[in-house]
Amino acid sequence: MLLHGFTNTSASWDGVVAALPGRYRSLAPDIRGHGTASGATPIGLESVIEDVAALTDGPFTLAGYSMGGRLALHAAFALAPRVQRLVLIGASPGLPDATERSARRQADERLADDIESSTIKVIAARWAQTPVLADQPAKVRSRVDADRRRNTPAGLAAALRALGTGALPSLWGRLPRLLIPVELIVGERDQKFRATAERMAAALPIAHLSVVAGAGHAVHLEDPAAVAAIIADTSR
Repeated sequence: MLLHGFTNTSASWDGVVAALPGRYRSLAPDIRGHGTASGATPIGLESVIEDVAALTDGPFTLAGYSMGGRLALHAAFALAPRVQRLVLIGASPGLPDATERSARRQADERLADDIESSTIKVIAARWAQTPVLADQPAKVRSRVDADRRRNTPAGLAAALRALGTGALPSLWGRLPRLLIPVELIVGERDQKFRATAERMAAALPIAHLSVVAGAGHAVHLEDPAAVAAIIADTSR
Protein backbone atom coordinates (compact mmCIF):
# COMPACT_ATOMS: atom_id res chain seq x y z
CA MET A 1 0.00 0.00 0.00
CA LEU A 2 1.37 3.38 -1.07
CA LEU A 3 0.53 6.68 0.65
CA HIS A 4 1.25 9.92 -1.20
CA GLY A 5 2.52 13.24 0.11
CA PHE A 6 0.74 16.52 0.80
CA THR A 7 -0.60 18.18 -2.40
CA ASN A 8 -0.05 14.94 -4.36
CA THR A 9 -2.57 12.20 -5.21
CA SER A 10 -2.45 8.45 -5.74
CA ALA A 11 -1.31 9.12 -9.33
CA SER A 12 2.09 10.20 -7.99
CA TRP A 13 2.85 6.50 -7.45
CA ASP A 14 2.14 5.46 -11.06
CA GLY A 15 5.82 5.16 -11.97
CA VAL A 16 6.59 2.96 -8.96
CA VAL A 17 3.54 0.77 -9.53
CA ALA A 18 4.53 0.26 -13.17
CA ALA A 19 8.06 -0.74 -12.15
CA LEU A 20 7.08 -3.22 -9.43
CA PRO A 21 7.26 -6.93 -10.29
CA GLY A 22 4.03 -8.61 -11.31
CA ARG A 23 3.77 -10.52 -8.03
CA TYR A 24 2.79 -7.30 -6.26
CA ARG A 25 -0.78 -6.07 -5.92
CA SER A 26 -0.46 -2.32 -5.43
CA LEU A 27 -2.98 -0.14 -3.65
CA ALA A 28 -2.52 3.63 -3.79
CA PRO A 29 -5.49 5.46 -2.24
CA ASP A 30 -6.15 9.18 -2.32
CA ILE A 31 -5.67 10.37 1.26
CA ARG A 32 -8.58 12.37 2.66
CA GLY A 33 -8.41 15.97 1.50
CA HIS A 34 -6.73 14.98 -1.77
CA GLY A 35 -7.80 13.97 -5.26
CA THR A 36 -10.99 11.92 -5.36
CA ALA A 37 -11.14 12.15 -1.55
CA SER A 38 -10.95 15.96 -1.49
CA GLY A 39 -14.39 16.25 0.06
CA ALA A 40 -14.16 13.27 2.40
CA THR A 41 -15.00 13.96 6.04
CA PRO A 42 -13.97 13.79 8.74
CA ILE A 43 -10.27 14.33 8.08
CA GLY A 44 -8.03 13.12 10.85
CA LEU A 45 -5.39 10.56 11.73
CA GLU A 46 -7.89 7.98 12.94
CA SER A 47 -10.05 8.23 9.83
CA VAL A 48 -7.02 7.89 7.53
CA ILE A 49 -5.84 4.80 9.43
CA GLU A 50 -9.37 3.36 9.17
CA ASP A 51 -9.25 3.94 5.40
CA VAL A 52 -5.93 2.10 5.17
CA ALA A 53 -7.24 -0.77 7.29
CA ALA A 54 -10.38 -1.13 5.17
CA LEU A 55 -8.47 -1.59 1.91
CA THR A 56 -7.06 -5.00 2.81
CA ASP A 57 -7.79 -7.63 5.42
CA GLY A 58 -4.44 -9.41 5.32
CA PRO A 59 -0.79 -8.59 6.01
CA PHE A 60 0.81 -5.95 3.81
CA THR A 61 3.82 -3.75 3.21
CA LEU A 62 3.08 -0.06 3.80
CA ALA A 63 5.02 2.65 1.99
CA GLY A 64 4.68 6.40 2.31
CA TYR A 65 6.29 9.57 1.07
CA SER A 66 6.70 12.72 3.20
CA MET A 67 3.26 13.30 4.82
CA GLY A 68 2.28 9.83 3.64
CA GLY A 69 5.36 8.43 5.34
CA ARG A 70 4.44 10.09 8.62
CA LEU A 71 0.91 8.66 8.33
CA ALA A 72 2.32 5.24 7.43
CA LEU A 73 4.43 5.27 10.57
CA HIS A 74 1.38 6.00 12.72
CA ALA A 75 -0.57 3.29 10.88
CA ALA A 76 2.18 0.75 11.50
CA PHE A 77 1.70 1.12 15.24
CA ALA A 78 -2.09 1.20 15.05
CA LEU A 79 -2.47 -1.77 12.68
CA ALA A 80 0.18 -4.11 14.07
CA PRO A 81 0.71 -6.96 13.30
CA ARG A 82 -0.92 -6.54 9.89
CA VAL A 83 1.73 -4.07 8.73
CA GLN A 84 4.71 -6.35 8.24
CA ARG A 85 7.17 -3.93 6.65
CA LEU A 86 7.52 -0.18 6.25
CA VAL A 87 9.08 1.77 3.40
CA LEU A 88 9.46 5.47 4.21
CA ILE A 89 10.59 8.05 1.64
CA GLY A 90 11.70 11.48 2.83
CA ALA A 91 9.69 11.00 6.01
CA SER A 92 9.91 12.08 9.62
CA PRO A 93 8.35 10.84 12.90
CA GLY A 94 7.30 14.42 13.64
CA LEU A 95 8.48 17.21 15.90
CA PRO A 96 9.50 15.99 19.38
CA ASP A 97 9.43 19.42 21.04
CA ALA A 98 5.92 20.49 22.10
CA THR A 99 6.70 24.20 21.73
CA GLU A 100 8.08 23.71 18.23
CA ARG A 101 5.07 21.56 17.33
CA SER A 102 2.68 24.25 18.56
CA ALA A 103 4.47 26.92 16.54
CA ARG A 104 4.33 24.69 13.45
CA ARG A 105 0.62 24.12 13.96
CA GLN A 106 0.02 27.86 14.07
CA ALA A 107 2.09 28.32 10.91
CA ASP A 108 0.17 25.51 9.19
CA GLU A 109 -3.10 27.17 10.18
CA ARG A 110 -2.02 30.43 8.55
CA LEU A 111 -0.91 28.54 5.46
CA ALA A 112 -4.24 26.69 5.35
CA ASP A 113 -6.03 30.05 5.42
CA ASP A 114 -3.91 31.20 2.48
CA ILE A 115 -4.63 27.99 0.57
CA GLU A 116 -8.38 28.38 1.06
CA SER A 117 -8.32 31.85 -0.44
CA SER A 118 -6.22 30.83 -3.44
CA THR A 119 -6.66 28.80 -6.63
CA ILE A 120 -5.30 25.33 -7.21
CA LYS A 121 -3.12 26.68 -10.04
CA VAL A 122 -1.45 29.17 -7.71
CA ILE A 123 -1.14 26.60 -4.91
CA ALA A 124 0.55 24.10 -7.24
CA ALA A 125 3.06 26.69 -8.42
CA ARG A 126 3.73 27.88 -4.87
CA TRP A 127 4.28 24.37 -3.48
CA ALA A 128 6.75 23.60 -6.25
CA GLN A 129 8.99 26.31 -4.76
CA THR A 130 9.15 24.65 -1.35
CA PRO A 131 12.89 24.43 -0.55
CA VAL A 132 13.08 20.61 -0.57
CA LEU A 133 11.24 20.49 -3.93
CA ALA A 134 12.57 23.53 -5.77
CA ASP A 135 15.41 21.64 -7.47
CA GLN A 136 13.27 18.96 -9.11
CA PRO A 137 14.06 18.21 -12.78
CA ALA A 138 11.79 19.99 -15.27
CA LYS A 139 10.11 16.78 -16.48
CA VAL A 140 9.24 15.86 -12.89
CA ARG A 141 7.92 19.36 -12.11
CA SER A 142 5.57 19.17 -15.08
CA ARG A 143 4.06 15.84 -14.00
CA VAL A 144 3.78 16.91 -10.38
CA ASP A 145 2.06 20.16 -11.34
CA ALA A 146 -0.60 18.20 -13.24
CA ASP A 147 -1.02 15.88 -10.25
CA ARG A 148 -1.41 18.76 -7.79
CA ARG A 149 -4.17 20.25 -9.93
CA ARG A 150 -6.30 17.18 -9.19
CA ASN A 151 -6.81 18.66 -5.71
CA THR A 152 -9.00 21.45 -4.36
CA PRO A 153 -7.98 24.36 -2.11
CA ALA A 154 -10.60 23.43 0.49
CA GLY A 155 -9.46 19.81 0.62
CA LEU A 156 -5.77 20.69 0.94
CA ALA A 157 -6.46 23.26 3.66
CA ALA A 158 -8.46 20.72 5.66
CA ALA A 159 -5.74 18.09 5.24
CA LEU A 160 -3.03 20.49 6.37
CA ARG A 161 -4.97 21.42 9.50
CA ALA A 162 -5.68 17.80 10.45
CA LEU A 163 -2.66 15.89 9.15
CA GLY A 164 0.15 18.45 9.05
CA THR A 165 3.40 18.14 10.97
CA GLY A 166 2.10 20.40 13.72
CA ALA A 167 -1.15 18.48 14.11
CA LEU A 168 0.22 14.99 14.74
CA PRO A 169 2.07 13.77 17.83
CA SER A 170 5.74 12.89 17.63
CA LEU A 171 6.69 9.22 17.29
CA TRP A 172 10.40 9.60 18.01
CA GLY A 173 10.05 8.04 21.46
CA ARG A 174 8.17 5.02 20.10
CA LEU A 175 10.60 4.10 17.34
CA PRO A 176 12.57 1.59 19.48
CA ARG A 177 9.33 -0.38 19.93
CA LEU A 178 8.64 -0.78 16.20
CA LEU A 179 9.72 -4.39 15.70
CA ILE A 180 9.26 -4.70 11.93
CA PRO A 181 11.72 -4.06 9.10
CA VAL A 182 11.80 -0.40 8.08
CA GLU A 183 13.34 0.69 4.80
CA LEU A 184 14.32 4.37 4.85
CA ILE A 185 14.78 5.99 1.43
CA VAL A 186 16.20 9.45 0.82
CA GLY A 187 17.58 11.24 -2.19
CA GLU A 188 21.24 12.17 -2.39
CA ARG A 189 20.32 15.88 -2.75
CA ASP A 190 17.91 15.84 0.21
CA GLN A 191 20.36 16.64 3.00
CA LYS A 192 17.65 17.68 5.48
CA PHE A 193 15.76 14.39 5.37
CA ARG A 194 18.91 12.32 5.03
CA ALA A 195 19.94 13.58 8.47
CA THR A 196 16.47 12.71 9.81
CA ALA A 197 16.64 9.24 8.25
CA GLU A 198 20.04 8.60 9.82
CA ARG A 199 18.61 9.47 13.26
CA MET A 200 15.63 7.20 12.62
CA ALA A 201 17.86 4.33 11.53
CA ALA A 202 19.80 4.62 14.78
CA ALA A 203 16.58 4.49 16.84
CA LEU A 204 14.77 1.69 14.98
CA PRO A 205 15.50 -1.95 15.88
CA ILE A 206 15.39 -3.19 12.26
CA ALA A 207 16.19 -0.50 9.72
CA HIS A 208 18.08 -0.04 6.47
CA LEU A 209 18.87 3.33 4.90
CA SER A 210 19.08 3.68 1.12
CA VAL A 211 20.41 6.89 -0.43
CA VAL A 212 19.36 7.14 -4.08
CA ALA A 213 22.04 8.77 -6.20
CA GLY A 214 21.12 12.03 -7.90
CA ALA A 215 17.62 12.20 -6.44
CA GLY A 216 16.02 14.90 -4.30
CA HIS A 217 13.23 14.78 -1.73
CA ALA A 218 10.58 13.07 -3.89
CA VAL A 219 12.65 10.01 -4.82
CA HIS A 220 9.64 8.01 -6.06
CA LEU A 221 8.94 10.73 -8.64
CA GLU A 222 12.53 11.25 -9.76
CA ASP A 223 13.62 7.60 -9.79
CA PRO A 224 10.57 5.31 -9.51
CA ALA A 225 12.53 2.29 -10.71
CA ALA A 226 14.98 2.62 -7.81
CA VAL A 227 12.14 2.86 -5.29
CA ALA A 228 10.36 -0.14 -6.84
CA ALA A 229 13.57 -2.16 -6.62
CA ILE A 230 13.97 -1.33 -2.93
CA ILE A 231 10.36 -2.23 -2.19
CA ALA A 232 10.77 -5.54 -4.03
CA ASP A 233 14.02 -6.42 -2.23
CA THR A 234 12.91 -8.13 0.97
CA SER A 235 16.30 -9.76 1.66
CA ARG A 236 17.51 -7.04 4.03
